[in-house]
Amino acid sequence: MTTKEMTAIAIREPGGPEVLESQRTALPEPGAGEYLVKVAAAGVNRPDVLQRAGGYPPPPGASEIPGLEIAGEIALAGPDTGRFKVGDKVCALLTGGGYAEYCIAQEPATLPVPTGLSMAEAAALPETFFTVWHNVFERGALKEGEWFLVHGGSSGIGTTAIQLAHAFGASVLATAGSAAKCAACEELGAARAINYREEDFVAIVKEATGGHGADVILDMVGGSYIERNFAAAASDGRIVQIAFLGGAKAEVNFMRLMLKRLTLTGSTLRARAIEVKGGIAGALEEKVWPLIEAGKVKPVMDQTFPLEKAADAHARMETSAHIGKIVLSV
Repeated sequence: MTTKEMTAIAIREPGGPEVLESQRTALPEPGAGEYLVKVAAAGVNRPDVLQRAGGYPPPPGASEIPGLEIAGEIALAGPDTGRFKVGDKVCALLTGGGYAEYCIAQEPATLPVPTGLSMAEAAALPETFFTVWHNVFERGALKEGEWFLVHGGSSGIGTTAIQLAHAFGASVLATAGSAAKCAACEELGAARAINYREEDFVAIVKEATGGHGADVILDMVGGSYIERNFAAAASDGRIVQIAFLGGAKAEVNFMRLMLKRLTLTGSTLRARAIEVKGGIAGALEEKVWPLIEAGKVKPVMDQTFPLEKAADAHARMETSAHIGKIVLSV
């Protein structure tokens, strides 16, 4: 490595997409168990938007540069690493730092790029696939033959959840906000997509499942959806909360939770211990990477922007017009 500086995207101050700006900054140095990765592409996610707006500060010790997932090549291996060597193509889940020419990746959360995927597609994997696997299959314990409801079905999380649930034998229902988004959900494997602007998802879930309800619900909306999820859930159903786009507070009658023996859980990923992330990575490589390489599951790509157009990528995400993943090309 001869270069000591790199281009990265900084958040000038909390605010709208326009506060993202390119700057020159020092090249990070990998510590024990870490790699320096030359970034080829970085995924754009809702937590990045929240961080830019001042609502999601990085955990202690994490980079102030936004970006939670990347794909690229190993440029330098730090002490106590052994799995990858310089030049290997990898994708990684980060605690931050992805919107840059180089970033630090921790070995347990670093995976090989699946055969057949471009670097942009590989950069679209970690954040959504780690999140869906942990919340739907580990916390939600979705099983073959069960009914699964995902809200925001056309988002990066939603398109991933639909495909994985379908691939593992669940019957999938999804909510989305337009006819085009609903059609996209059904093309990915949803048995029924529900236009939440025109239809009552509780009624449609009951109808589609013959009165049974959804065994597992993945919700990123919160707010008024919390009590409605209780109504849509099956007895012994599991509801997993991963975001609150509709608000984190609601007035809820919890009687239905008790009568149906529901489980309400949730999680965040960014601040979790690296050992936890490593466990999720291992499960993905064993159970999901073969499905990707076989072409049975794929990241759904919306639009790719150059790194210096990160503000445009954030503006695109905030319109909610996208279907699938938005990626920065470095």
